[in-house]
Amino acid sequence: MGNLCTCFAPKTVKKKKSTKRSPGNPLSIPNSSNRWNRIRSTRKDSTDSLIQEQALAAAILFRQHQQQNGSGSLPFDRSASLRYPNNLGSKKTQLTRSSTSRALSLTDPLLQPHQLVNQDIKLDELETNHFVLVHGGGFGAWCWYKTIALLEEGGFKVTAIDLTGSGVHSFDTNDITNLSQYVKPLTNFFEKLADGEKVILVGHDFGGASISYAMELFPHKTSKAIFVAAAMLTNGQSTLDMFSQEANSNDLMQQAQIFVYANGNGHPPTAIELDKSLLRELLFNQSPAKDIALASVSMRPIPFAPVLEKLCLSDVKYGTVRRFYIETAEDNAIPITLQESMINSSPPEKVFHLKGADHSPFFSKPQALHKILVEISKMPST
Repeated sequence: MGNLCTCFAPKTVKKKKSTKRSPGNPLSIPNSSNRWNRIRSTRKDSTDSLIQEQALAAAILFRQHQQQNGSGSLPFDRSASLRYPNNLGSKKTQLTRSSTSRALSLTDPLLQPHQLVNQDIKLDELETNHFVLVHGGGFGAWCWYKTIALLEEGGFKVTAIDLTGSGVHSFDTNDITNLSQYVKPLTNFFEKLADGEKVILVGHDFGGASISYAMELFPHKTSKAIFVAAAMLTNGQSTLDMFSQEANSNDLMQQAQIFVYANGNGHPPTAIELDKSLLRELLFNQSPAKDIALASVSMRPIPFAPVLEKLCLSDVKYGTVRRFYIETAEDNAIPITLQESMINSSPPEKVFHLKGADHSPFFSKPQALHKILVEISKMPST
């Protein structure tokens, strides 16, 4: 949320070979009916593939709904979006190198994991292969759809959380009064996690404060924590404190903020909305148009109270979790200077730099982000 005081496989077009026809009755041509059926089938397959690619994000959300709603006998629990890989650990083939040396551009479709550089992933040797993805302010689990697809295809287990009042979670953002309430879906997830099981937390934007809160409560269940263009706070600091460092210099952020006063103008704001006309420049200045369109119809207001709350982070709990930071070089929401200020105030184990990434690298640089996440998962304990 530097907001606050702040896909697809390459398309293959099949070319049909020209067919010479003999004059006369077409019915006399052997197997002509079968050939026509094959042509129609090819056209249909291409159309179906295109539709499936364009609807990937919607399909993921629908699948999340089905998984949570079950047989329909239970009410729809909108607190989290869970996605698990099929046949986990059954893949024996290694990832192969891409067959092209052409540099990627913003118009490149989402590559499949087998087209990425061979990463020699041995899941059974990792401390954990379970990623928990936590969105930023205004976002939801939906924003991770490319990251989810890449990680699952690589054999990882992925849980994408919808925090209270976010994504498909059916709570009114204006009624959120503290950080504990906001991150309840995340803490619920940890409470249900089996003893001895650990996960890798990934937080984006305001999600950095959310995962920090969880790290303090569940350090024994957190293998690593990855901050992606995120609020990485120190003890006694609020997200508002951190963003206030750049408040005077980030005119775009100030222009984009629309404060919501659900309790009346005489009371503090209850939420913050972002001007949709400024979303592209603020959050998605390097992202594909289709992802910006998805965000514009999916983003929700940011609860104000959690942003004001100062975190209590101890060395004996939060401080024991291995932290990593991923910088986004072209970020207009949390400028690189602010990211580096947070890093200097509380140095993580390692810092990664995503060149050409805007505030939403899961859209603008999904392959590069995926590669870093996998690299961090493979880092052994020191």
